[in-house]
Amino acid sequence: MDKAPAQYEKEAYVEGLFSSIAGRYDLMNSVLSLTRHRAWRRFAASKAGLSAGDSALDVCCGTGDFALELARIVGEGGRVVGTDFSQPMIELARAKAGRRRMQGISFIAANTCELPFSDGSFDCVTVGFGVRNLADLDAGLAEMVRVLRPGGKLVCLETGEVRSSLVRPLWRLFFHTLTPYLAVLMGARKTAYQYLPRSAQGFLSREELAGRFEKHGLMDVTVSDLMFGAVCVHVGTKAIGSAQYSILNTQ
Repeated sequence: MDKAPAQYEKEAYVEGLFSSIAGRYDLMNSVLSLTRHRAWRRFAASKAGLSAGDSALDVCCGTGDFALELARIVGEGGRVVGTDFSQPMIELARAKAGRRRMQGISFIAANTCELPFSDGSFDCVTVGFGVRNLADLDAGLAEMVRVLRPGGKLVCLETGEVRSSLVRPLWRLFFHTLTPYLAVLMGARKTAYQYLPRSAQGFLSREELAGRFEKHGLMDVTVSDLMFGAVCVHVGTKAIGSAQYSILNTQ
């Protein structure tokens, strides 16, 4: 499938795509992020406002790296749940947590647009490189906010647009042109990594995503740029009212 999927097809398409690349997912993350993806997740997790004993939900969790970082912060007395609608990803995440003997963490198959949790269940909700893949972005954000307790934070790590005019052409060459061929060299499906840069290119700007956060009742929205803006971290706090947002530059 060379063209981006229609909205009604997107959910099944993305589930099948990520299930097919689950075994190469961690390797490709390291290659495409120039080994920076774990540092990005650590930075994003540091924005979550979590303490020992707190609870957190990581949606679109993939192979579990973000959830594992959250579990490290909340400790054995805390609770972390990772959800993803790709069963192969969930199985790999469970195996990874088992190898690390992490306590208080679990992974379940679930659709972000229909989360199986009660209102206000978590102190923090995170999503790493997942919102642009949602079949219905507003439904997914609404669900994340619903299961977040008042005063809790929603943290979103996502691709962005490089802001430096000098770096932008080099990043586009690497990410948009070379990525599918690197995938083939690493044993992954070329079509999956053709979808990746297309989905990033067609997604909302950092300002537009901040606006969606506010639309769903999140306050004090901030946006931190990483790697010259190639990656953004959006953070909002669940509360009643409107707020302004600012863009922070963090290399």
